[in-house]
Amino acid sequence: MASQPLFRTLPVVNPRTGVADHHIEPLDALVVAALATRLRAAQPAWAALSLASRLEALGAFATALTDHAPAIAAALTVDTGRRSVSGIELDGVKAMVARWMREAPGLIAGIESARIATAIPTITAGTRLRPYPLVGVISPWNFPLTLAMIDAIPALAAGCAVIVKPSEVTPRFIAPLMAAVRSVPALAAVFAVIEGDGATGAALVDHVDYIAFTGSVATGRKVGEAAARAFIPASLELGGKDPMLVLASTDPERAAAVALRASVVATGQACQSIERVLVARPIHDAFLDHLVRLAAAVTINYPDIASGDLGPFILGRQADIVAAQLADAVAKGATIQTGGTIEDHGGKWLRPTVITGVTPDMALMREETFGPVIPVAPFDSIDAAIAEANRSQFGLSAAVLAGTVEEAEAVAVRLDAGAVSINDGALTSMIGDAEKSSFGLSGLGPSRMGASGLLRFFRRQALLRQTGTPLPLAAYAERG
Repeated sequence: MASQPLFRTLPVVNPRTGVADHHIEPLDALVVAALATRLRAAQPAWAALSLASRLEALGAFATALTDHAPAIAAALTVDTGRRSVSGIELDGVKAMVARWMREAPGLIAGIESARIATAIPTITAGTRLRPYPLVGVISPWNFPLTLAMIDAIPALAAGCAVIVKPSEVTPRFIAPLMAAVRSVPALAAVFAVIEGDGATGAALVDHVDYIAFTGSVATGRKVGEAAARAFIPASLELGGKDPMLVLASTDPERAAAVALRASVVATGQACQSIERVLVARPIHDAFLDHLVRLAAAVTINYPDIASGDLGPFILGRQADIVAAQLADAVAKGATIQTGGTIEDHGGKWLRPTVITGVTPDMALMREETFGPVIPVAPFDSIDAAIAEANRSQFGLSAAVLAGTVEEAEAVAVRLDAGAVSINDGALTSMIGDAEKSSFGLSGLGPSRMGASGLLRFFRRQALLRQTGTPLPLAAYAERG
């Protein structure tokens, strides 16, 4: 007897209440396989459309996002426990579509129209871009819509079919998003966003030609290993422990404001959040005074979601991880200057937590925190600060603040990080125009930023054109 799909029910917790008030039915391997077969069959017709036609469909999707915005934003708000960031996510996805509508034609034409001279005068070369037929995307819970679409949109523009499996922690937005997708039939034929858990994601890797994953190092390693076994390419965007260096020439009050925002926006649940702040000793005390004052004034959006600066931990277990890191640091001699207490109102909140007296042996300074915690330590020399910033298994991004851009940049180029914000912090959350590599355990594979964000979804086919007389076999004869 043939195997039948296995349907399971998985509860989903509301991050504001701590109550499981929703559920999903994760797709099992059989359903994933059937979906992959259907989208793969539709992909050749999608790829055969002109680029202009595919971009027109994506433009119609952006319009549909506006039409469905209230339902999508409402679902994201429940998923994440925050309202304003949910609106920012929705606007950001529409901006992604606009970006690739603007940039894709030139990027593709620039490669496919090039004629390359070779060492043989009668032979020229060219490149044809062939999209991967089916791309899989596994996205995390911290920015559910943004990180579901950041890979999907350029892949669709390239001519790929796409299946996205968002986190089971934040799945409520899937239904209203798919309503928007279905309003564009050409897109609906090749694009699906599905409910699922880890088993669903594992099944997805087995049925696609390219996998893009955003999430933890532990899960990313499993995805990378599965991709290697399947012999498919992977883009892995993983964790970070981003340092910020505040040089002596910096205005300490301005630097404190930048450090606060870059560390705690979205409750610090962002891979590009600043998680270590190293401050030149001459301005350390002034910087710390300003930072503590600013941090203490930040409010949480409880009990009113429409009032307050920080939302809850989206994943309750993350609050426990942060609490354990803080407890370890305090036990080893650190001092909490403000914040530091997990507030349990059903959901879990943490006000910005500034902590000093930190040392490299503390988990807080080695492991990703993913919460609104700002460890601050002084440094006595630039070389010492750079060495400390580079003492990490991660290398996602970093920041340098100085009196001039030139002074900051001279330090930035010495940091082992894929992107460095100069005289600001966490700019990779706003700027995607420059390619970057992830250093260390922060990731692997092509960049999702810059031109690579689109071009990674193409295989390249070389076209070698002979305009003269092909060589005869005699040209290779043995003649003593």
